[in-house]
Amino acid sequence: MSVIVEGMPTKTALPAVVRDHKAALVPSVVLLGAILLVAANLRPAVTSLGSVLDEVRTSLHVSPAWASVLTALPGLCFGLAGFLAPGAARRLGLARAIGVSMVLVTVGVLVRVLDGPNVVLLGTLVACGGIAVCNVLLPVVVKQSYPNRIGLVTGLYTAVLQGAAALGFLVTPHVDDALGGWRPGLGEWGLLAVLGTLGWTLAARHGSTGVGRPEVAVAPAPARRSLLRSPLAWAVTLFFGLQSMFAYAVMGWAPEVLMSGGVSRSGAGAMLAVISVIGVPLSLIVAPLAARQRSQSWWLAGLSAVGAIGVVGLLVEPSSAPWLWSVTLGIGMGVFPIAVALITLRTTTPDDTRRLSTMAQGIGYLLAGVGPLLFGILHGATGGWTASLLLLLAGIAVQVVVGLFAGRARFV
Repeated sequence: MSVIVEGMPTKTALPAVVRDHKAALVPSVVLLGAILLVAANLRPAVTSLGSVLDEVRTSLHVSPAWASVLTALPGLCFGLAGFLAPGAARRLGLARAIGVSMVLVTVGVLVRVLDGPNVVLLGTLVACGGIAVCNVLLPVVVKQSYPNRIGLVTGLYTAVLQGAAALGFLVTPHVDDALGGWRPGLGEWGLLAVLGTLGWTLAARHGSTGVGRPEVAVAPAPARRSLLRSPLAWAVTLFFGLQSMFAYAVMGWAPEVLMSGGVSRSGAGAMLAVISVIGVPLSLIVAPLAARQRSQSWWLAGLSAVGAIGVVGLLVEPSSAPWLWSVTLGIGMGVFPIAVALITLRTTTPDDTRRLSTMAQGIGYLLAGVGPLLFGILHGATGGWTASLLLLLAGIAVQVVVGLFAGRARFV
């Protein structure tokens, strides 16, 4: 429509457009790149520490109990801080909530190398708090912005996550040797965190809404059933927790188990890198394949069972075939991308995804934090690794059973 002002036609003004922080993030190649940059920062803060844990303990003159707390801290923090993610997303929106969390990751990784034992714990706590929020919110971003590409996008970002975890294992000991200490070896990962923060800040944009458009009456949302009453939600949560318990026990303590069997520090770091690298092709190939099928039960159970082979190898003869044990442990940890995909596959709406993601990762990571703690306590009490490794085997046995239930094609 046009109006005439002094004989000149002009177009009617369009409504102003503003960003709505409650709207989905605008899907694009740039956003996908930002998701991958954030994912690259979700594990090196943990795996880099595991690869030089023995040197940190010696340098700081700390007890095995302190090391047990440190290795348990990521899982416990992921659980507790993960419960804050929904509130942060509601108040700030997904884009800002993840951006602030990446700032926390950056600060924590850089601060923890500046002083003694308490500062190491504090910096790790801050970094893991930021990681926890990203853990919970990234599946929500995938559900909202890429609803028809859940398996692909989940596979891509978990592949990057696991590849970066491998670099944490592999690169940190070499930087430690080259620069003369564990502090630069751990501090270097602050640079990756800075890059991830900048990339996300520049790329993440919510959808727009017009100001001044007529309001439309919206029917009240139906009452939602609490997920705490859903057996399926508990199955997904328990499986997520058990596979995380296994993964964090391996990332935190496997280097020392291998070194006690005669493997060098750099060799143990390389083997742990193999454990994580195995997850990359599994994320890119197996996760999308499993996501396209109605049921993921046998994928979850089968991969978990392969991980048990690696634990048995470490238990019986860690030095006879350490590379084989590393490969089988890596295959066992390959259930992670499918466990993440379950959060979106077992839900029908983004809101249910957010609720299940909070429950599964909040409670699941609390369970995961108990695993490395008990692993270290049993090692300190017995002086060996047998009791600790038997604990892992028992957890895997339960994980197989729960996986068969959680993978069935149903919705919470």
